[in-house]
Amino acid sequence: MSQDLSRIARNFDAVLAQADGPMWVVTAVAGDQRAGCLVGFASQVSIEPRRFLVCVSKVNHTYSIAGAARHLAVHLLGADATALAELFGAETGSEIDKFEHCEWQQGPHRLPILAGAAGWFTGEIVQTADLGDHVGFVLSPTAAEPATATSLRSHAVADLAPGHPA
Repeated sequence: MSQDLSRIARNFDAVLAQADGPMWVVTAVAGDQRAGCLVGFASQVSIEPRRFLVCVSKVNHTYSIAGAARHLAVHLLGADATALAELFGAETGSEIDKFEHCEWQQGPHRLPILAGAAGWFTGEIVQTADLGDHVGFVLSPTAAEPATATSLRSHAVADLAPGHPA
């Protein structure tokens, strides 16, 4: 049975790798703390009302800040934003202030908005769900700037070593 589960897991991973989804950076602020991380688990989950699910690893520094926040910012990375993907995916906010290493400005709800993003939106956290090793934050959009470039896809960051294990 263990071999069957292992084969299923490998095949499942292969199917998802072919999907090659867009890469996002989520930023959060709570009190005087801010954080952000690279996110691959994210999707629109409702048309009306508009809802978006973004999932953050429980071991990620951003998780504790997001858990104390009322709003999050979600940034769609452009195909040329590999440096932002590396900063927010391969570094940890437990060790560095990522925002000292990129251009950003304060946006709605005091959230950090990344200058290098192709597009972004902010959302009020309307629901959370424990999803295993990640927590899902369901967002209701509160502000948005449309994308201006083709998005960075998961294959382009597949070799990044995460700042924290997943």
